[in-house]
Amino acid sequence: QVQLVESGGGLVQAGGSLRLSCAASGRIFSINVMNWYRQAPGKQRELVALITSGGRISYTEPVKGRFTISRDNAKNTVYLQMNSLKPEDTAVYYCNAIITDQVMGPRPWWGQGTQVTVSS
Repeated sequence: QVQLVESGGGLVQAGGSLRLSCAASGRIFSINVMNWYRQAPGKQRELVALITSGGRISYTEPVKGRFTISRDNAKNTVYLQMNSLKPEDTAVYYCNAIITDQVMGPRPWWGQGTQVTVSS
């Protein structure tokens, strides 16, 4: 069994910063892409940023220049540094990863989500 555990959410004023972490654990053979999604109330879940095992990075347009995704392969952990936060960044942030475990082939796993609230 694989688990993704997120941490680092909270309440922050506009212009502030937060750093999210997501650690994968379990019988992991390899991790391909690691992603951060978010879902605001009444909206669909959207991809915020991704980073592949080879280090290719992509961001959704609204967060470019403000958010930075990174990963520590030795720790099976992905991070999302969020700067210059805006009220519209308020959402539940979810970690997602394509993981090959020791039983099955690659498949997606999700974290439980962490709330980020940005006050104006």
